Amino acid sequence: MIEAILENRVGRITLNRPDVHNSLDRQAMRDIRKVLADWVSADICVLILTGTGKSFCSGVSLGDVGSGDWSDNPLTAVCDALENFHAPTICALNGGVYGGGTELAMACDFRIGVEDMKMFVPAGKIGVHYEPAGLARFIQKLGTQTTRRMFLLGEVSVGNELLENGFVDYMVAGTDLEARTDELASAIVDGAPLAVQGMKRTILEISQDALDLHEASDRVTECFASADHVEGLAALSEKRKPSFKGK
Repeated sequence: MIEAILENRVGRITLNRPDVHNSLDRQAMRDIRKVLADWVSADICVLILTGTGKSFCSGVSLGDVGSGDWSDNPLTAVCDALENFHAPTICALNGGVYGGGTELAMACDFRIGVEDMKMFVPAGKIGVHYEPAGLARFIQKLGTQTTRRMFLLGEVSVGNELLENGFVDYMVAGTDLEARTDELASAIVDGAPLAVQGMKRTILEISQDALDLHEASDRVTECFASADHVEGLAALSEKRKPSFKGK
């Protein structure tokens, strides 16, 4: 169901079951979490999440939604792992996104959409009370009222409406998705890993009202004392591209 490739400090996870709109079964969610865990210690600067076919992801497969014990929600677990991944993450939405697939996208730091794509969450229409952790993720990034419209009304957002409500950061033609994604990934790879990854963590903690000020201060101190900081200043002075080592 998923393909994972790590190359030149860029990781790419691709949902590859287009015949069912890349819906997620329990095994797929376990597989994504395993890849994320394996890459924690890898030389990786950015993670790209995308799909194949006409849809990015249609959420959790209906067979799994209607069966089993969901007290320990596997979708929440995979979204938590993605949101807390140490390197910045980009969701390249190759097509429509529905249900739990929307939360998978929201767990990423950046989202790029394609023109005319659709997004909606049908939870209320199928008698599902969405997980509080998932609702919190939407409120944190989109605000309370947009979250109400998505979950209580089941509103469908199309194309540029996704830019207006903040669900995507960028909207491009489908033929430009790969190039725009690579452009963002390159901007992240070109940054100093200690600073970029440290600020990702601090931004997330602040947004969740969970900032550990002592640890954030340690990250600031570590960056000022790093070889990358010295290299960045030297490159600026010499008007050249810096070569960062993450140290």
